[in-house]
Amino acid sequence: MNSKKITVSVLIVIVLAFFFFGMNAYQKRVQDSQAEKVSQSENRLVRFHSPVFGPSNASVTIVEFFDPACETCRAFYPIVKDILKQYPHDVRLVMRYAPFHPGSDQVVKLLEAAKRQDKYLPVLEMVLATQPQWADHGKPNIDLAYRAAQEAGLDIEKAKNDAQTPEIEAVLKQDIEDLTALNVTKTPTFLVNGRSLPTFGDVQLKALVAEEVAKARK
Repeated sequence: MNSKKITVSVLIVIVLAFFFFGMNAYQKRVQDSQAEKVSQSENRLVRFHSPVFGPSNASVTIVEFFDPACETCRAFYPIVKDILKQYPHDVRLVMRYAPFHPGSDQVVKLLEAAKRQDKYLPVLEMVLATQPQWADHGKPNIDLAYRAAQEAGLDIEKAKNDAQTPEIEAVLKQDIEDLTALNVTKTPTFLVNGRSLPTFGDVQLKALVAEEVAKARK
């Protein structure tokens, strides 16, 4: 009888051991898979070609998927600038393109061409300032966007040629692939250290940035 009890006990121990080892192995596979997905997502958030404002070693990264023809993106631009001014050593902004509106892809190419002339920021600000003139969603006038860029000091003939290069086309293509993979469906979409806003709004954006800054400073 004792022998049978011992045998049963041993079998139970063996089964439990296999169960726990199996669970540990399964959990490790799940964690590895999740880590890989997170890594892939992080790679999709920031590309080498992405325009960046703020220190490269900032502890907090805001990634903004924006459309130059988007009115809300235009409204949020000064808000984001104020955040960068508030945390000059802690926060950086990474700009990603989400050209959902008609003609936006051409203005994205204009912005990338401006980067080649070291005019990205002044052209971006001029394009946003004049958005009501050129960004008619039914019939955008891209020539007006180029004229605005010229007022910001851009050589528009060179920019028009650069805008057609395969390298700039590749930037646009990569950003579209990334926003699709990340399920970005509207602009602006903000991610703060990879975290989405709980609900959309300027208060929520500021609160999430403040939370991440406080966490990094501990």
